[in-house]
Amino acid sequence: MWIFDLFRKKKKLDRPWKKFYTNDDLNYKIPDISMYDQVYDSFIKYPRGVAIKYMGKNFNYKNIITKIDNMAKYFNSIGIKKGDIVTIMLPNIPEVLISLYALNKIGAIANMTHPLSAQEEIKETLTSTLSKFLIIYDARYSKIEKFIDNMNMEKVIFVSPSNSLNIIKKVLFNISNIGKFKHYPKKDNFISYKKAYNIGKNLPNIEKVHYGKNTPAVILHSGGTSGKAKNVVIQNRAFIFAAKGEEIDLIRLEQGDSALAIMPNFHGFGLSVLMHTPLALGCSTILVPRFNAKKFDILFKKTKPTCVLGVPTLFEALINSKNVRKLDLSFLKYVVSGGDLLSKSLEDRVNKYLKNHNSSAKITQGYGLSEALACVTLAHDDVNKSGSVGIPLAGNHVKIIDPATRKTVRYGAVGEIVINSKALMMGYLNDEAETNEALQIHNDGHIWLHTGDLGCMDNEGFLYYKGRIKRMIITSGYNVYPSHIEEVIESHPAVLQCTVVGVPHPYKQEVPKAFIVLKSGYIGIFEKSEIKKYCEEHLAKYMVPKEFVIRRKLPKTKLGKVDFNKLKSDVGEDD
Repeated sequence: MWIFDLFRKKKKLDRPWKKFYTNDDLNYKIPDISMYDQVYDSFIKYPRGVAIKYMGKNFNYKNIITKIDNMAKYFNSIGIKKGDIVTIMLPNIPEVLISLYALNKIGAIANMTHPLSAQEEIKETLTSTLSKFLIIYDARYSKIEKFIDNMNMEKVIFVSPSNSLNIIKKVLFNISNIGKFKHYPKKDNFISYKKAYNIGKNLPNIEKVHYGKNTPAVILHSGGTSGKAKNVVIQNRAFIFAAKGEEIDLIRLEQGDSALAIMPNFHGFGLSVLMHTPLALGCSTILVPRFNAKKFDILFKKTKPTCVLGVPTLFEALINSKNVRKLDLSFLKYVVSGGDLLSKSLEDRVNKYLKNHNSSAKITQGYGLSEALACVTLAHDDVNKSGSVGIPLAGNHVKIIDPATRKTVRYGAVGEIVINSKALMMGYLNDEAETNEALQIHNDGHIWLHTGDLGCMDNEGFLYYKGRIKRMIITSGYNVYPSHIEEVIESHPAVLQCTVVGVPHPYKQEVPKAFIVLKSGYIGIFEKSEIKKYCEEHLAKYMVPKEFVIRRKLPKTKLGKVDFNKLKSDVGEDD
């Protein structure tokens, strides 16, 4: 899908962050293996080590590899072959990883899709990827009932989350769900996961075929730079490279440690950083099928993860949890925020919370996107500066350019973040125009991913994320960055959270509008005029929001990020 110019001489890239790595780190060569091979290697090293933890039940590497191999035999028996795209629509349960690696073993591609997708979204993903096989949560049958018979599906496999529960929890789950959803009918092309697995279990072993690093492995989904949903094709090499980069950076992780997988499997951070990387390194992934923000502290007490990664709103939920009075977090080694801006105010409050609960960890930030398999830069341990999203993972290259000229800007200047990496996507499925728009060859001879994100870099290579180009507000000819206004407003003692969006103006083009959530002690007694005065003291005149709106909470997307689109169309009064 890429267009390579083999005769263009490539210039040596500037890497101000290289002092933080060894030469071996920077020049890591990706072995010619698959995702399955990487997990199988962990099985050879740690057969009795715990690979997956799910609802209080542990699965060791030997057990998981056996399950993967049996499911691969079934997939092979129904005609799934190299290059076939199989859509997976499951929550974070063991079957999602078993299915993923079983497909990877036989060279097929897993299309990771939101299990709560609406009917038209399901139809669209099946159509756009030409999927003939679907693995879906059984309670979602009603969402596909009206159209699935017209899709010429060769096989639909229905999975119950109770399959991998222990006996007691399985009985309780089944009792509590009696009559709650419509069961799928008996049809030749419908089968339960349990029955499919048992068929595979009794089939003879299949011949092992080598599928290397350049084999397409996974499809993730992204709005790209245009906002239109796209199918992002990721090769094996990206997952292998990312796992190595995270191993180099998270130096205190060791065999036996665990990552709390609260981010979903259809999200790059969730699938790569919290699921595949732990399994590639001989660690454990703790699968959380349904996250309850109000019980975040209880989840920590039960699972005791070494590493947790989430969006800022999840950490806001943690520090506001009141269920466990004396929560001991001494087991935490790494706490990473990604997927959205982490304000200085929230960073300070999370670090205070961690310290008060016996953890030596400090919250850091990472940056990435689906087109570069999630994690591009990462702050960790002493390689961290407050407010930054860290330095590029070893082997990644990041530069900041002027979007109009593609010329690299000086250190500290804001521009578009572009990325060169061995983990870049192959391209957008069946969309050459959008692929060529995102992946561009620059004058240095290298292919760069244009992210549509704004940022700046200092002279040591630390990246500072400033938001989407589309979020940038142009008012009276001035560029205004919402993240800067948000940081100022959130520094006010009365403010818990703030999001700024651009709204139309008759002659200034756009003006900032601030949506504010107050701290509990200030609700009902705080005057908005104080915030305006505070902004006038700390911001240039053209940056001061034209309007301030008080909200009890801000709208969120399915991933827990602030929903900017809803706020842009929000014309309501204060709550």
